Amino acid sequence: MAEDDLVETGPVDYLVVEFPGNRMTGEGLPLLIDLVDRGVIRILDFAFVRKDTDGTVVGMELADFDGDGRLDLAVFEGVGSGLIGADDLDQAAAVLEPGNSAGVLIYENTWAAPFATALRRGGARVIASGRVPVADLLSSLDELEREAGTDGSEGSAPGTSATG
Repeated sequence: MAEDDLVETGPVDYLVVEFPGNRMTGEGLPLLIDLVDRGVIRILDFAFVRKDTDGTVVGMELADFDGDGRLDLAVFEGVGSGLIGADDLDQAAAVLEPGNSAGVLIYENTWAAPFATALRRGGARVIASGRVPVADLLSSLDELEREAGTDGSEGSAPGTSATG
């Protein structure tokens, strides 16, 4: 990717999703395709890895994961930038439980590209980034609710109520 192309690029993230018992239903695939079709994300690389019960790590090819006779990931065939290497798959497999598999996805947040580009033009740079796990977020919200009282009315903005 040329430096000029990078200037017009949104933030790039990776995601490793574990499938217990190697059970991939494909339920999330239409939603992933929708994100791509709507221009929300651009998939840069996509790979799968399996950790056998004896600890052996095996790269997986695109396949009929749900057993319905159709290649589930045909739409992603050929998607690959080479960003995901064998060492990345080994790192993903290191956190997998034996007998499970994982999808490793690198994607550009194209929705944020104009914002990120404007910031870069202005000389700004990202110095930290992260994600808040949903379980942690929910736990924090529950704690805030307990601190505010159980009726939810304390801490409301003036002129509002928790009951509408």
